[in-house]
Amino acid sequence: GVLASTSICFDLSIFEIFFTLSNGGRIVLVKDAMALNALPESAGVTLVNTVPSAIAELLKLKNGIPSSVKTINLAGEPLPVELVQKIYSQTTVQKVYDLYGPSEDTTYSTFTLRKSDGPYTIGKAITNSQVYILDKNKVIKAKRIDAANVKTIIKALEVESKNLKS
Repeated sequence: GVLASTSICFDLSIFEIFFTLSNGGRIVLVKDAMALNALPESAGVTLVNTVPSAIAELLKLKNGIPSSVKTINLAGEPLPVELVQKIYSQTTVQKVYDLYGPSEDTTYSTFTLRKSDGPYTIGKAITNSQVYILDKNKVIKAKRIDAANVKTIIKALEVESKNLKS
């Protein structure tokens, strides 16, 4: 089943609940992602959508991520290579997806299946979308996302985050 842990105030809950149910799937409704480790194995959670910081905390707990979980979708924060490596080495998870997208784009703009030994990347544009990397003057710097310009994106996100805090 899909762990339905996102508040219904966020668009991701639509994917967790309605997409799953409308395709004949089963949801496991919990208060938040941190409740995952309190579920019995019989709950059968196979897919988890959450932020990297929540998965990092679950990894610190004994049986924080049950062996039934096979896929983890992570979004909302940068996903460090080290965390991806820990997920693959400390759990039975088979796939870790990095899903990126600004709020204005509603949920996700890019995605990639991250590998344990793979680079830091946010992947490629979702179907029927295009991604452009702009500089501070809104001049196109790149039309594709690769390891070289992921650093540019991360730096821009850090600057934007600092601007929002001040």
